[in-house]
Amino acid sequence: MDVPNERSSHERPILRGLGLAVLIAMTVSGVVAVIALSVASAGFGRWDLLLLVVIGAFAAGCLGLAEDLRGLSVGVRSTCLLLIAFVIPVALVLLRQYPLASVDFGFVGGSFLGSGAGEFALEPLPFWVTIALVPYAVLFISSYINVANFMDGLNGISGFHGVIAGCAFAAAGFLSGLTWLVLAGLILAAGFAGFLPWNLSKPGAFLGDVGSYLLGGATAVTSFAALLAGVPVLATIGPMVISFGDVGVTLVKRVRAGHKWDEPHKEHVYQRVQQLGYSHVASSSMTAACTLAASLLGLASFFVAPIWWVALLCGGLLVLAGYLSLPRLLGGRAGAR
Repeated sequence: MDVPNERSSHERPILRGLGLAVLIAMTVSGVVAVIALSVASAGFGRWDLLLLVVIGAFAAGCLGLAEDLRGLSVGVRSTCLLLIAFVIPVALVLLRQYPLASVDFGFVGGSFLGSGAGEFALEPLPFWVTIALVPYAVLFISSYINVANFMDGLNGISGFHGVIAGCAFAAAGFLSGLTWLVLAGLILAAGFAGFLPWNLSKPGAFLGDVGSYLLGGATAVTSFAALLAGVPVLATIGPMVISFGDVGVTLVKRVRAGHKWDEPHKEHVYQRVQQLGYSHVASSSMTAACTLAASLLGLASFFVAPIWWVALLCGGLLVLAGYLSLPRLLGGRAGAR
């Protein structure tokens, strides 16, 4: 049971840990999708990349489950996060250079010549790019798992985020011809869509750390894998802009105010909106609407020349600025009433 504490926005104990069901559903469907890709007679693409996405999400979810059941020290939890954020990206970089899915094992699709052939038409990465990508991935993935955990503070907010991020990745996969990315996105979206009714109906239930770590891991690993596969960078980060911005700005404000960054609090933008008198669903929906807008701006990069990506990036930052201003804007209106 989740007992209300300093960072809680609920007022009574509520069942937590339902993210375990999402973890099981996403893992099973992910394994089925990997097998389906590997045996597809027409050769639909990179089952090896999808497999790593499934493994990365599963590892993150299991770490969250351990935190829920037993509690982990900061050192152990941080070490495990860094291991996940190092091993999975290194494996993804290696598979980009040497695709396992192009090897004929006899029981899989072999060297694909069908609709997935374009997924192998990637130039090898320069050595310096490979070296730079690994530390970036470690920081990016480990940070976002924590970010997703920090943002899991209202009914609906994580479920909406998972659905939007998953749909955005599926759309990016469709636009870039990457079947594995379409499947990864749909699995993410479906997993958290299935959780929403349990979260939003009475008496309600929470994801717990198992679900928030799963959301962060699945989103970040899918984003990095898509970047390696040639998806425009703005499309890979669009679903994550609002969450990164909320957590980053809130932590900076707290440090500047003399607070410890890791102390429990209720100062995130979405929490401050809810404290103005808006319901959990209303506040979560505002966050989701901004996440959707940033995701659509990212997907727009498929349709314009790279020279216009700066304009799309500025648009995303404007959306973030509007989101960060919500407590002040909505508070002013409440005061006027």
